[in-house]
Amino acid sequence: MTPPTDTIAHRTDPRSFAVSAVGMLARVVVPLLVGAVAIVGKSGAMLAALYILPGLLVLIGANVLIAYLVWSRLTYTVGLSDIRVESGVLARSARSVPFDRIQDVSLEQKLLPRLFGLVAVKFETGAGAGDDLTLTYLTEAEGERLREVIRTRRDAAPAEPAEADADTPITQAPGRLLFAMPPRRVLTFGLFEFSLAIVAVCAGLAQQLDFLLPFEIWDWKAWRSQLSGSGRWLADLGLAAQLIGGVLALGSLALIGIATGVVRTALREWDFRLERTDKGFRRRRGLLTRTDLVMPVHRVQALRIETKLVRRLFGWHALKLVSLASDSGSANHEAVPFGQLAEIAPVAGETGFALPGDDLAWHRSAPAFRVDELAVNLVLMAVLAIVAVVAGRSTLALLPVAGAVLLAAHSGLRWLCDRHAFDARQLYIRHGWLAPRLAIASRERLQSVEIRRHPLARWRGYADVVFGLAGGKLQMRGVQLADAEAIRAAVLESMSRADFSELIEEPRKRA
Repeated sequence: MTPPTDTIAHRTDPRSFAVSAVGMLARVVVPLLVGAVAIVGKSGAMLAALYILPGLLVLIGANVLIAYLVWSRLTYTVGLSDIRVESGVLARSARSVPFDRIQDVSLEQKLLPRLFGLVAVKFETGAGAGDDLTLTYLTEAEGERLREVIRTRRDAAPAEPAEADADTPITQAPGRLLFAMPPRRVLTFGLFEFSLAIVAVCAGLAQQLDFLLPFEIWDWKAWRSQLSGSGRWLADLGLAAQLIGGVLALGSLALIGIATGVVRTALREWDFRLERTDKGFRRRRGLLTRTDLVMPVHRVQALRIETKLVRRLFGWHALKLVSLASDSGSANHEAVPFGQLAEIAPVAGETGFALPGDDLAWHRSAPAFRVDELAVNLVLMAVLAIVAVVAGRSTLALLPVAGAVLLAAHSGLRWLCDRHAFDARQLYIRHGWLAPRLAIASRERLQSVEIRRHPLARWRGYADVVFGLAGGKLQMRGVQLADAEAIRAAVLESMSRADFSELIEEPRKRA
């Protein structure tokens, strides 16, 4: 394919319409077949297939024709200052995106396009995932070429893509490996990704497709009957048999949750690699859908280090970069999905941020803030208990009482664990006690700082300090008013003396 020039409109790869047609068929034909079998039943499955076969052939032909027309009417033109995409069969639309509005260009390969050597090129504009621009599909070489051309022109550097050899793909220079997850690490990660939501989905599918199952798999009595066999020796055990059946039922739920967690993690994180290149952080991951994303370092606004209850016991954490660009609709880019703090620290250092040291002075929220928060919750629980008693449900009144005890314990633990700190360069905000989260922001890269006080806070003398970022916001809750004003003054002073051209050039020199 001839490389894009400044005046010629180009189509995507001709094989892309075939990929689109197959995808459309998978979304339409499979549900029709399942629905026909569910309505007619297994005994009439062959008869149902004969009835719907002519319609399926017509549907296949229509899908192929529509996919071809859509492909033939989609063109893109790479200009000197923007990329223009025109599409539509009956109603034509044209969209032009200036290069300076494009936050990043990423490549994505789902399973079917990957078999054909095709990629989807996504232009992230920062306006939300629904407003981002996507070209489906180009060859891998053309996707790399287009990404490099747009990045070069966006950065106002000289670019002459038309002089490049069409048979020579433009590839990014090899980067320095910062973090990788081998198969064993991915498997370990999957074991911590147990999800009850997947169990609920499996239960719903089993309920809908119960005619294909030999018995109700969630019924512990059915498990007991199956294990008893013809002699029903297990049933004669009485209570022991019931306990065994219950354990097997719970074990099946746990097994499904663990297995699906491992599969989902392997599909998403397989062969995870994070490299440092001259363009920023290059992240590649995925088994069936392979994504290739570059995160410019100078666009990183803050860091988030997160963990969860169980994985925290084993020292596993995740590092996310809060960036101007988006990652699947989120401003948080996963740089280290599953690693130890010793592995996260070097990656954080490449962004110009540093993890908190042992000598950092941490501060808790004002005691009045926690007392007021607890008092409001206790009043709410008391109202619920009174309503239950008035309604004649005295037993239900015990639930708000138990909730009040839990809220008191939770408030106390939050007061002990939630802390904030700042030094000459950075802000640190720590939240949570079950699954603690740490946010780190550069004082110079913040967009705004605001003090918020509701009526009770004004009366009691504390405030919330909210820091604005292009990729979100950070918040210090319940800070003493004098401390909040001192923090705001220090941050504003850092923001006023910041030279943003140096902030952009510093990470590039470090590369």
